[in-house]
Amino acid sequence: MQQWNWLTKVSKKQLYYSLTAIVTALCIIGGMVWNAHRQTKVVAEDITAVQTTVIGAAAAAQEYTYSGEVRGRYESQLAFQVSGKIIKRNVELGSVINASDVLMQIDPKDIQQTVNSTSAQVSSAESQLRLAENNLNRFRQLYEDGAVGRMTYEQNVSAYEVAAAAVQQASAQHSQGANQLDYSLLRTDKPGVVSAIKAEVGQVVSAGQPVLTIVQDGEREVEISVPENRIEELRKAQQLKVTFWALSNVILDGKVREIAPMADPVTRTYKVRISLLNPPPEMKLGMTAAVTLLDSETQPTATIPLAAIYQNGDTPCVWVVTDNTVALRPIKTGKFGNGTIQVVAGLQQGDRIVTAGVHKLTAGQNVKLGGDSL
Repeated sequence: MQQWNWLTKVSKKQLYYSLTAIVTALCIIGGMVWNAHRQTKVVAEDITAVQTTVIGAAAAAQEYTYSGEVRGRYESQLAFQVSGKIIKRNVELGSVINASDVLMQIDPKDIQQTVNSTSAQVSSAESQLRLAENNLNRFRQLYEDGAVGRMTYEQNVSAYEVAAAAVQQASAQHSQGANQLDYSLLRTDKPGVVSAIKAEVGQVVSAGQPVLTIVQDGEREVEISVPENRIEELRKAQQLKVTFWALSNVILDGKVREIAPMADPVTRTYKVRISLLNPPPEMKLGMTAAVTLLDSETQPTATIPLAAIYQNGDTPCVWVVTDNTVALRPIKTGKFGNGTIQVVAGLQQGDRIVTAGVHKLTAGQNVKLGGDSL
């Protein structure tokens, strides 16, 4: 009876607040229990099964192959020494030429007129010289007889010397014109093969403009293009092997003869000339060749799937599994294969790496080994 009286004394407002506090407390406790259960579930789900393989290193020699083409060691860019219109071409691409052969000709009409003019000047100067010589002989006799003074005699001596110099000048101009007439014929002083024609009949060319390219008879080389990060390796290479696409049974030894001092402005690679030792006669200009660089020093290498590579900026890396935890490790790669890539540094024999799903992992993440790929 007393308890009932006490309840009646409690106001409705106090009863409402009490019930609200009890419900709030129950909700907080329930939320904490649910959150703990959910975190436990998330942690359990974060353990990802991954596909891995164990590294088995093998000693192998590094080799790099560069494609190129057969070129002549000496290539000449031929040009006319005078300007004019081409009226004749006596060669075609691939034509074999001998020394002093006439390859092209420029219209010589204007040059011929210059030669005719200088020839007339030579005749005029020679006539003036003869006149001066006759006058000098007469005045020398008169001077010796005392009929004329010394000044008059010396004037005739000077006139003779001027006439003689005029003859020399006219003769030099005539010789220059004759040379230009000969320059209207384009000749070569070395035997070889025509590898390029850059001007045609009817075209007006200027002096010094290349019109033909001649590969001289003699040594043959292979020209390749090498990126800048491989120049030093090529310079220090112990062995070079040269093969040809059209000559499957021919393998030649090569030697670096020349490395361009500057990179090509378009390809940003360096031109390298490889001398060939004892080339066969069936090797022709322009043939496709492959130059393989062999390193005499062997080093441990491993071949892994391309899918195992994780690119971290400019550095290739792989995920290494240690105690079911992944860590990112940088590596140095070598040559590519069929869906594989060679690793020359960064991995040890017995390392376990992830081979699939590498872009879904984070450093320090726990994983479950799902089996080897090999």
